[in-house]
Amino acid sequence: MIPAILPTYNRAPLSFERGEGAWLWTEDGTRYLDMGAGIAVNALGHAHPALVEALTDQAGRLWHVSNLYDIPHQRRLAGMLVEHTFADTCFFTNSGTEALELAVKMARKHFAARGADRHRIVTVEGAFHGRSIAAISAAGAPKMTEGFGPLLPGFTQIRWGDHDALAATMADDVAAILVEPVQGEGGIRALPEACLRGLRDLADRHGALLILDEVQCGMGRTGRLFAHEWAGIVPDIMMVAKGIGGGFPLGAVLAREAAAAGMTAGTHGSTYGGNPLACAVGARVMEVITAEGFLDRVNAVAARFRAGLETLSSAHPQVFGEVRGRGLMLGLKARAPNTEIVSRAYAQHLLTVPAGDNVVRLLPPLVIGDAEVDEALGRLDAAAAAIARAA
Repeated sequence: MIPAILPTYNRAPLSFERGEGAWLWTEDGTRYLDMGAGIAVNALGHAHPALVEALTDQAGRLWHVSNLYDIPHQRRLAGMLVEHTFADTCFFTNSGTEALELAVKMARKHFAARGADRHRIVTVEGAFHGRSIAAISAAGAPKMTEGFGPLLPGFTQIRWGDHDALAATMADDVAAILVEPVQGEGGIRALPEACLRGLRDLADRHGALLILDEVQCGMGRTGRLFAHEWAGIVPDIMMVAKGIGGGFPLGAVLAREAAAAGMTAGTHGSTYGGNPLACAVGARVMEVITAEGFLDRVNAVAARFRAGLETLSSAHPQVFGEVRGRGLMLGLKARAPNTEIVSRAYAQHLLTVPAGDNVVRLLPPLVIGDAEVDEALGRLDAAAAAIARAA
């Protein structure tokens, strides 16, 4: 029998009917502690009252009009993003993948509008920028590109941490350097702050743009509104999605005015991007995350979680290795297969997310409390003990 849903997902045998905060319930009432947050999407957890209110209020008024017309919530959210970031301008998308597409177009158009033939984008091995042809061409990983050729030309991948290769590939045809400050799918690999500063300097020396993909590591996930803030730099273009909608599909590209200068009327568009529903929710997410004390609390809880994970790793050296990441974007480099750890965690009614480099991702809602952190650590401990017994 042909499945009604294209079988591209390797789904866990779990189905949830409702959620609250960091918890999810199956139809039979079994409760799971969610340390994945829909892959860093549910920044404020499940059914956050402020988001429910924003969505239902807007749903009773207006759903969609298209970008043929002014959308007040879109203007409001764009203003909030510009106020709190480096950006001068903003374009709304429905996803991180769509944000990647615009970021690439914007960088190339920036130079084309000035009569310069600069189109090449330099990226880093292990990156994940989405699943479109441009996105997989940018990342270049065989597991994503095999069978989908010919790929989009104009991307050069360098090895993680290979500064010499990065310097060597910079030339007059390079339009931009594109990196994630913290790789998510790649295994919670954080670029050191010095490296981010070095990338900014390198781009400036060669007259290229710096594009940051903060789809997963942005929106408070690392304890700052955006991860690059820890390094004290600013990009020219930045991709945002996942947490910005708190679970509602929403993405954005933020840019400096000069970087976006080539994107004039008619050069890009979206039917759904930035619609009233999405932007009403996104504006409420921004209100919550930028409120005084919110990110201080994220950092305090994150410190507790990381310390607990370090202790857990020491207690189960045959299962866990180093702890990676920053804020509430954490990863356990596994010695046992990460898929086995994820599966054993399911048995403890705990949801985690696998990643590359044999890493288990821990991406809880930013509203998680100390008691839930301790509960998650206890369940991870039980999962590791089960693996040790079975070895």
